Amino acid sequence: MPASYANHRAQLKAILLGWGMPEDNAEITSDILSWADLHGVDSHGISMIPGYDGLRRSGRAKMDVRPKIIRETPVSALVDGGGGLGHVPAHFAMSAAISKARSAGVGLAVVKHSAHFGAAGYYTLMAAKQGLVGMACTSASGIQVAPTFGKQAKLGTDPWSFAAPSADGVPFLLDMATTTVAAGRIRNKANEGLPTPDGWVLDAEGNPSNDPLVAKEKGGFLTSLGGSPENSSYKGYGLAVMVNILASCLSGATLITDPMHTKKPVGMDIGHFFMAIDPNLFRESDDFQKDVATFMGALRGTTPVDPARPVMVAGDPQWKYAEARMKNGIPVGAGLMSQVRQIAQAAAAPWLLD
Repeated sequence: MPASYANHRAQLKAILLGWGMPEDNAEITSDILSWADLHGVDSHGISMIPGYDGLRRSGRAKMDVRPKIIRETPVSALVDGGGGLGHVPAHFAMSAAISKARSAGVGLAVVKHSAHFGAAGYYTLMAAKQGLVGMACTSASGIQVAPTFGKQAKLGTDPWSFAAPSADGVPFLLDMATTTVAAGRIRNKANEGLPTPDGWVLDAEGNPSNDPLVAKEKGGFLTSLGGSPENSSYKGYGLAVMVNILASCLSGATLITDPMHTKKPVGMDIGHFFMAIDPNLFRESDDFQKDVATFMGALRGTTPVDPARPVMVAGDPQWKYAEARMKNGIPVGAGLMSQVRQIAQAAAAPWLLD
């Protein structure tokens, strides 16, 4: 049975509190995780709890840290995430970028010593809700992707997000992995014992596979966006390199190609990048937002190939998911539900999803 948004978020917060996360951090983190599931980004919501529990138990993600700015200018901030889960440091950093953009027209923030931060779109939407253009990207912990023509994993899913406000109140929101799909979508298939569609993963020899466990447990790889050299996977590969330069090289986080990236005994060192731009730097913000709305309206008005599948722009599927799931509840697969229940019990957290 689907869980109501309120219960879904409350369950996540209860588990986080049971893990020793401070109240305010648990509030922010549960909001970001529930936002993902509400908006159909099922790879970055409650399905992350088993993985986060493993990070917590191994000491690779602390629950009680506070991010802090360690280097700052009027337009920039370098944030130390303290080795905690990435949601709070990311929220803190994007808030700093937004504040700086408000005063200087542009704001940038990078984070080091962080961990997985959830759905990148949450943070760029923070900027769009303030009338700003937002950009965000993050390096990854898992080394799961081989460079084009390579047979050795050197990269992660390395996601990128861009958001812009619109006069019609419906922001443009692009949130994408630089792989064909996010690793969490493959994990979700494995949780439910389902095969992956063609083009998602390759086996250890670089051959196509439909086994959701092949990349995690059998030496295989996720595919770069494009899926194969013939289908321009070098574009996804290039975007992944860009993400790592912005998120890790700027912040000083450990490079994903560094052998110590996955072997640090305490804490993690993922890097994040955030940028906020005030359109008023260039023209009246209202005029900018009107043009965004006009542009997106023209794209949506494209004659579709199939009338039953109208043309959308980035963000439209998420808004539709949110409307439906706020009304009907958020689905959680049986396999995942069982795992989360056990984790809640171990954390002495109340069970709220029945």
